[in-house]
Amino acid sequence: MIWSRLTSAATLLPWSLPTDASAHGPALDHHLLLNLWIALALLALAHVILFTGLLARRHSAPNHLWRIEYLPLAALALLFATLTVKAERLWAATRYTGASPTALQVEVTGVQFAWYFRYPGPDATFGLTHPNLVAPGEGNPLGLDAKDPHSADDHVSSQLVLPANREVDLRLNAQDVIHGFSIPEMRLKQNAVPGQTIHLHFTPTTPGTYAILCTQLCGLGHYRMNATLRILPPDQFANWLATQQKAAQ
Repeated sequence: MIWSRLTSAATLLPWSLPTDASAHGPALDHHLLLNLWIALALLALAHVILFTGLLARRHSAPNHLWRIEYLPLAALALLFATLTVKAERLWAATRYTGASPTALQVEVTGVQFAWYFRYPGPDATFGLTHPNLVAPGEGNPLGLDAKDPHSADDHVSSQLVLPANREVDLRLNAQDVIHGFSIPEMRLKQNAVPGQTIHLHFTPTTPGTYAILCTQLCGLGHYRMNATLRILPPDQFANWLATQQKAAQ
C-alpha cells in the first residue's frame, strides 16, 4: 500500500517517467523507482548520522566500531546485492530468454540516417539481402535479392506498425555505424551493431503513436534519425498488414 502511494505520487511530479505502454514496463519502472527511493533514504540517513555526530562530539570506543561501521556496511552490501540480482533477472527476461515461437517477426535496420522495418510476408521467411544490392534511390534500401523467392513478399516500411497485446521479436541490424534503437514508452533501448543481428522481444499493450529514436551519435544527420511506432488493435493491424502485402505483390 505504501509503495503504491509513493509510485502514484511520483507519477504526478513534473519529471515523471514517460507513459508505460509495454507488458514488461511496470516491473522496470518499479525497480527504477525503488532504487531512487532507496538512494534518497540513504542520502537522508547519511546526513542524519553526520549531523548527530557533529552535535554529540563524541568518539566511539574501538570495541563499538563494529556497530557504527561494520554493521551498516554489511547491510548496504546485502541491499545492493539484492537490487543487483533483481536487475539481472529483469534484464535476462528480455535479453537472455528467447521470444515465443508465435511472436511477430520484424527486422529493424539502422542506416545513416533512417530506420527501416521489414516484415517477412505470408511465407514467414525473410528474403536474402546483399550489401552490393543496397540502392535507396532505386527503392531497395536493404539490398533485397530479387532472385530469392522469399524476398518477393517481404514488405519494407519506414514506420513500425505492431499489434497490441502480441509479443514481437525485433531483429536489429545496422548497415554502417552503431545506432541506438530506443522507444521510451516501450522501455526499449538497444544498440544496433554492424555485422550483428541482435534480438529484442517485448509486448506492446497500449494502442497509440510513439517516437523511435537513435540514442547514439551516428553522424551529422543524427538529429533527424527518428521514426514512428504505431500500435494498433489486432484487427486493424491485420487489415494494415494485408493491405501492405497486397501492394507489395
